[in-house]
Amino acid sequence: MDKRYGRIGIPLTDEEKRQILDEIIYYFETERDEKLGIIGSEKIFDFFLDSLGSIIYNRALDDAKRWYDLRMQDIEADFYSLYKD
Repeated sequence: MDKRYGRIGIPLTDEEKRQILDEIIYYFETERDEKLGIIGSEKIFDFFLDSLGSIIYNRALDDAKRWYDLRMQDIEADFYSLYKD
C-alpha cells in the first residue's frame, strides 16, 4: 500500500495524518483525561477509518452523484430553452 493513502484509498499527506493524530491525542487528554501516545492514536485512527471510512466515502459519492444529476437537469433545461417557436 502506498504510504500516502489511507486504508480506504483516500490520499492523506503526512501533515494531514499528523494533524488528525494530534487532534485524537488532544481529545483524549481534554475530554477523557487520558494520556495517549502516537501508537495509541494511530490505532484509534485506524479503527475509525476501518469502521467508518468506506461509509463516509460512499455517502460523499452519493452526494456528488445527486449534485451531478441536478446540474445535468439544469443543462438539459437550458438546452431545450434554446429551441425557437
